[in-house]
Amino acid sequence: MRSVVLAVIFAGQGSQEKGMGAEVFGYYPGLVQFASDTLGYDLVSLCTENPDGLLARTEYTQPALYVVNALRTFERVHREDRPADFYLGHSLGEYNALLAAGVFDFETGLRLVAKRGELMAAASDGGMTAVLNTPAEHLLKIFADDGVDGVDIAGFNTASQIVIAATPPVLAVAHACLKRREIRFVRLRVSAPFHSRYMEPARVRFAEFLKRFSFAEPAVPVVSNVTGRPYRPGQVTRMLTEQLVTPVRWTDSVRTLLDGDDGLEFTEIGGSALTHMVQKIRSGV
Repeated sequence: MRSVVLAVIFAGQGSQEKGMGAEVFGYYPGLVQFASDTLGYDLVSLCTENPDGLLARTEYTQPALYVVNALRTFERVHREDRPADFYLGHSLGEYNALLAAGVFDFETGLRLVAKRGELMAAASDGGMTAVLNTPAEHLLKIFADDGVDGVDIAGFNTASQIVIAATPPVLAVAHACLKRREIRFVRLRVSAPFHSRYMEPARVRFAEFLKRFSFAEPAVPVVSNVTGRPYRPGQVTRMLTEQLVTPVRWTDSVRTLLDGDDGLEFTEIGGSALTHMVQKIRSGV
């Protein structure tokens, strides 16, 4: 029995950057070529050169991040790093968590993420914004008082940061409202209003697509974005479907683990933003 409990966490969309994956592509040429053939474009070129800014487009971002973080995970195993006791990922990152936990193989995950990115990119135009130091209930009341309609809460990142999603006209009105109230906000690097009502067309089509696949139960507990709790038996298809239209409960997910072990350690694959969030959640800010 190990004395230290480890949670491995996976970054999601927004963590992409030109040059990502360069440190691992050379170790897995077969998987990289397979991914390129499956996706229909040169994955290495996309990630290292970012031609025409394609990495900012959801249909390219999601499979690229999935592949890069999968290879980083394989390399972690190859180095015989300490095995994880829990996996969790932020939005797209949950697919890497499920892969690491043995729910599906690399090919299945790639096909799922490619379809997810395609559907999410096509479902609606819009965006997402992080709002700081304003509880969700208070924020929604402000919007209601100012006649701002059509904003969804799309994520609970920390006690001091929530995420909203909407179409461009609605977000413009919401931003104006926040400025009047002197509430700080930051536009996110995404191209659609994920985790909101606006993803309902994608949810319907993705649910149909998922019928083609069967999934194993996680060999290591994976915490769901939808519930903030570990997956229960038989939940994979439903959780992956609902994830598209429900908020990312990152705060609840992390607290679920912290409540069980105050000494829990976290290792992030794909960036450092989630690690900073964990630190804030741990300190209650």
